[in-house]
Amino acid sequence: YTYDMLKEIANHLLERTELRPKVGIICGSGLGTLADQLTDVDSFDYETIPHFPVSTVAGHVGRLVFGYLAGVPVVCMQGRFHHYEGYPLAKCSMPVRVMHLIGCTHLIATNAAGGANSQYRVGDIMLIRDHINLMGFAGNNPLQGPNDERFGPRFFGMGKAYEPRLIEKAKEIARQIGIENELREGVYTCLGGPNFETVAEVNMLKMLGVDAIGMSTVHEIITARHCGMTCFAFSLITNMCTMSYDEDE
Repeated sequence: YTYDMLKEIANHLLERTELRPKVGIICGSGLGTLADQLTDVDSFDYETIPHFPVSTVAGHVGRLVFGYLAGVPVVCMQGRFHHYEGYPLAKCSMPVRVMHLIGCTHLIATNAAGGANSQYRVGDIMLIRDHINLMGFAGNNPLQGPNDERFGPRFFGMGKAYEPRLIEKAKEIARQIGIENELREGVYTCLGGPNFETVAEVNMLKMLGVDAIGMSTVHEIITARHCGMTCFAFSLITNMCTMSYDEDE
């Protein structure tokens, strides 16, 4: 996607809504109902947005929803794009650049993930403190190819990819609403999917310090940080990874 193509998408949206979002939210699998909490809504099906891919996964509606959440102007992605759908990582994370171009300074990414940390339980929420970009280790990065300085620099740090102040704020809110016992903080990794991990792969990832495993988010955060956006993300632990050959999948 060239800068001009992304600018065309951004302009298409801005011409059709008066709302100017400051926060972009990516709703993970089964988490799209967050958009139902928005007020003064303008929504756009992906099929109606020029150059936009379509979401092919169950539980992903395929819609951009503009509105207010607790008085803050936001835009929600109800349905993201995954590498296993056949999309290159640059296309999977393209909506993040669109969010940046329409004025978003912050990104909140959510996902459904498998728990690799044996202390976790299904239903826990893991605040993502950091990630391991295994797909990047294999030479697959959303920023491959010529760099456009209008988005960000060629080389940039990822030392604080996930804003520590927002992590602490989330912990504070969890205590206030009484879910601190279900709240975790850990390291996430993204694999290509669509198959789940082998027992050997889970054990390897645990040795690397991984607490939760999914198929998204990492490339979106990389793209957002390249644009200078402030990021926060969490995983809903929807299953425990298979950690021994005696377990049923």
